[in-house]
Amino acid sequence: MEAHEIRYALAVYRNLNFTRAAAHCFVTTPALSRGLRKLEDELGAPLFTRDTHGVQVTSFGMLMRPHLEQIANGMAAARAAGKQFLDTDEAPVRIGVMCTIGPARFLGFLGEFRLAHPHCQIQLADSGVDDLNEQLLSGALDLAVMAFPDQVDARFKTQPLYREPFRIAVPAGHPFTERESIPLAEAAQEPHLLRESCEYQGYWLNEVRQLGMELPVAFRSEREDWIQTMVAGGFGISFVPEYSPLMPGINLRPFSDRTIEREVSLVQAADRSLNPSATEFVQFASEWHWN
Repeated sequence: MEAHEIRYALAVYRNLNFTRAAAHCFVTTPALSRGLRKLEDELGAPLFTRDTHGVQVTSFGMLMRPHLEQIANGMAAARAAGKQFLDTDEAPVRIGVMCTIGPARFLGFLGEFRLAHPHCQIQLADSGVDDLNEQLLSGALDLAVMAFPDQVDARFKTQPLYREPFRIAVPAGHPFTERESIPLAEAAQEPHLLRESCEYQGYWLNEVRQLGMELPVAFRSEREDWIQTMVAGGFGISFVPEYSPLMPGINLRPFSDRTIEREVSLVQAADRSLNPSATEFVQFASEWHWN
């Protein structure tokens, strides 16, 4: 079954006239008739009959029409997808960004990439780690900017971008603001605002338990803006990535007894090919000076 044969048949369905159908397909009437006979031979029965009243669709032809239209539509969609994949200027790059990643380190890179590739479309969406993983594996996303607190799953391929230390976020006027750094054990005695969307949530709880303590959680929220608003309002302190956008009234202090940081990476599904635009994006990211 050839694509042009299906195209000939659909033209006859629409015109109910072989001559007009041939003209719409830019072929001669004999060429169209030969293509239709070949298609009918393969399908096993005639699609049309011709008599003194013109062209009539057979019962078999009526049955086959939606199937042939579905095949033609599928082929058109495949051609469009292939063109988009092969055309760097048109293919979008679908990027998921972990909701705890601040934009500060990323905006400069995005701006330069757009200057170098002005016709490339970039679609950004933020979400949590589990959701990003699922979208990468399903093909809903090409890439994701994220951090893994544990060993990277073998289903993903990562390209490290930069390392980001965690800091202690405290309100203005808090005693910690008068000191250059704070030990974890001392910070763990303060009322804590737990960032539930943070991929390091379990890590923090375990670190504190290893000190023989329990983190005194006063409030929990998946909303970064709520956590920061409560920090600024004096509800407690929180452990936040250094490059997070901070609300007014919040100060950051480093830990004095340890360095706790995450590696932010560009992630893709290991078994999926990238379109040319996404490939250009990955290459540009590998050459960008992140520090």
